[in-house]
Parts: sequence; structure tokens; C-alpha cells
Amino acid sequence: MPDSAPHTASAPQAARTVLAFDFGKRRIGLAIGDTLTRTAAPRPAVAVHASGPDWTAISREVRDAHADVLLVGLPLQADGSPGMLTPAAREFAAQLRERFALPVEHVDEWGSSLEASATLAASRARGERPRRVRKGEVDSAAAAVILERWLAGERTLTYAG
Repeated sequence: MPDSAPHTASAPQAARTVLAFDFGKRRIGLAIGDTLTRTAAPRPAVAVHASGPDWTAISREVRDAHADVLLVGLPLQADGSPGMLTPAAREFAAQLRERFALPVEHVDEWGSSLEASATLAASRARGERPRRVRKGEVDSAAAAVILERWLAGERTLTYAG
């Protein structure tokens, strides 16, 4: 006998725009993506000065992106333990949360810069890039890798530390 209970489909979730950050002491790579297309695109990296990140540039990116979620790569070791930059990345995430009142999530960024460097080098070898790869481009490509991981289902990380 067929099931007579009404079938209810889940309401589709609205697409969310995500701005990802690859935190560093000299530069912060950025990438933008959304949950509808599930794609990530690098944005220009922002400088980190002795006084801290270039908050004017970060504010402009958050505003222009109409971001719904901010994502910070968490620099963990290969075994998942906190790395040297983990506390600073967590502090940066807390500052983002405070300044923009948006949800901030983390994804393990382990290997993202190596993956980004390899992808950019391969692109240059194929003649798709006319010039040498710059460090800021690697940082932003790493932010795109971090965002792609999040879009693939690697969600918020927590750690004891």
C-alpha cells in the first residue's frame, strides 16, 4: 500500500556569500565564493602592518562582497595540533566577529599554500599566466583553497588550546 503521508520537500536555503581569509603576519589572502555556485575566486591580498591588518581594505571587501559568513583558515599542524600562528589567527577571527557582527568559521588550512603554489605554477607553465607568481597571489589562492574545503563540507573546527 502506498504511503499516504504528505511528502514535504525541504525549503531551499538562500545562497550565502562567504569571504575567506588566509591569515599571515605580512599579508592576508582573501577569496570570495557562495553556497549556490560552490565556487571560490581569489581577491587581492591585504597588507598586515606593524599596527595590524589593513582594516580599511578588509572592511571594503566585506562591504563590497555583502558577505554573510567570514571564514578564517586555521593554521594547524599536520597532526591537527595548534601551530605557531593558531592563536594569532583565532584573535584575527575574533576581531572580524567583533567588527562586522557576522558569523566566523574556521577550516584547517594545512597545506593550502602548497596546493595554491602548485596550481599557480602549473597555470604559468601552461602559459595561462604571463608573469611570475607573486606572494600575495599565493596567499589569495590559498584562501580560495580554504573556501573550497569549506564549501566541500569541511566545517567549523574547534581545538583545545
